[in-house]
Amino acid sequence: MCSLVATGTFLRKLETMSLRALACSMLALAVALPAQAEPGADPAIARIIDEGLQRSEVMTNASALFDGIGARLTHSENQQKAQKWAIALLKSYGLANVHEEPFYFGLGWNLDSYAVSMVTPRRLPLTVIPVAWSPPTEGTLTAPVIVAPMSKDEHLAQWKGKLAGKIVLVSMPGETSESKEGLFQRYSDKDIAELDHYDAPNFDPLKKPRWLKVLPFAERLAAFAKAEGAVAIVTKAYRDGKLVSGEGYAYQPGHTLALPTVQMAQEDYRRLVRLAATGPAPQLSVAVAARYDDKNLYATNIIAEIPGTDPKAGVIMAGAHFDSWIAGDGASDNGAGSVALIEAARLIQKLGTKPRRTIRIALWSGEEQGELGSLAYVSQHFASRPVDPKLVGFMAEDAWTKAFPITPKPEYGTLKAYFNVDNGSGKVRGIYTEGNAGVNGLLGEWLAPFKSMGAGALVASRTHGTDHEKYQAVGLPGYQFIQDPLDYETRVHHSTLDTLDHMRADDMRQISVVWAGVLWQAATSDKELPRQPLPAQPVPTDPFKVADPDD
Repeated sequence: MCSLVATGTFLRKLETMSLRALACSMLALAVALPAQAEPGADPAIARIIDEGLQRSEVMTNASALFDGIGARLTHSENQQKAQKWAIALLKSYGLANVHEEPFYFGLGWNLDSYAVSMVTPRRLPLTVIPVAWSPPTEGTLTAPVIVAPMSKDEHLAQWKGKLAGKIVLVSMPGETSESKEGLFQRYSDKDIAELDHYDAPNFDPLKKPRWLKVLPFAERLAAFAKAEGAVAIVTKAYRDGKLVSGEGYAYQPGHTLALPTVQMAQEDYRRLVRLAATGPAPQLSVAVAARYDDKNLYATNIIAEIPGTDPKAGVIMAGAHFDSWIAGDGASDNGAGSVALIEAARLIQKLGTKPRRTIRIALWSGEEQGELGSLAYVSQHFASRPVDPKLVGFMAEDAWTKAFPITPKPEYGTLKAYFNVDNGSGKVRGIYTEGNAGVNGLLGEWLAPFKSMGAGALVASRTHGTDHEKYQAVGLPGYQFIQDPLDYETRVHHSTLDTLDHMRADDMRQISVVWAGVLWQAATSDKELPRQPLPAQPVPTDPFKVADPDD
């Protein structure tokens, strides 16, 4: 052990002390000197934390958006109203170059009102939501149900001649589910550690995504039912607890569903099945007022900037998707990320100084239909892939992810990092590094000031279903934050419960602060995140696989 030595004593003994004693004394002197600044010691971080925790505007903005405007189905009138609100707010915070960038999407669809009730054997309002982009009824229709499960083309023939005048229940009833795990969760250190695993890439050119079969079949099923004289279709919600979502994907002109279609809560659906099995088929009344809009087939992303001082230093991007489904208010998915990003931009603006790199934020549209907004932006600005221009929607998205070669555009090298939030409203716990171990040092440095807030983890695993994937797909450094699950996946995601009440204010403030701090450091750092190689055409992981005819 070395003991501290007074400076005067040190000088008198300097000529005679042993090398070991000299080393000890030098160490003692170093301890006595002022400490060097630690990574993340930028005084701007303390100001971001103070403003973001003491004078946050994130929850008041959340209420204005979720309570006041509500759901934001892609290319709907309500989404356009919300986008005008966001543009005005970003401008009021002093962001520059606030604008919309269009991309081809498809039909707009607006839901004005709906009601479904059982009228026999007793009167009972039922929990339903119209399936997005399904047609309206002509006033209120009343008809008996028929339980006719159909999930593939081979099932259609057995119902030929049996559907005329009926409301067709096309899902299997299933059984009541009982939750084996808690509905609400925060990650423990063990949970986060289990996320830290390398996911080896797997390329299977023979396997097609399930939805490439499911979505076209929904169109064929509705056309068959209408041709048979059916008057409406009912599907079963995929979760119990009276939760519905209204997810629908028939938004391309000429490919909409042929019949009014509603999604029904599991409990109500199974009640109808039981009644139809034991007595006269129940009768329902169905009224749906919805409107298609084919005047403009282009949706838009919102882009805004905090300009940097060095035009040659590049751009840091951050994004969240602004669109939602229709059963709730789109609060956690992904209004949470959207208002947290707006708040992060406000916190940076409040610093009153400009970063070295430009910080560009994006509020994406069309994420729920295949990350179409971010795909369009990446394609327009950063890199192109050879895709048949006739393909649209999910078909285009699937083809784009498999198309090679990737051709970088002039802006490709300017993007230094992209950060995304889209896993609900749980607080940030760290970052998924997507298997790129080279980024750990710098990302760890940028997270260091927020470790005491629980946001210090770096895990190697990949996460899917968020807009950062479109950046990763062309070799750009795009990353998603790890978030506490809360009850996002178990109950809130896409459901009736996706309202502000299922957000935690403390978590939302923490998300905004961490995001702002990471963006600020990325935009002022002399260092850049290392890139992975430009993706090239992979070979099949299993070169001996035989094609499955069911695929």
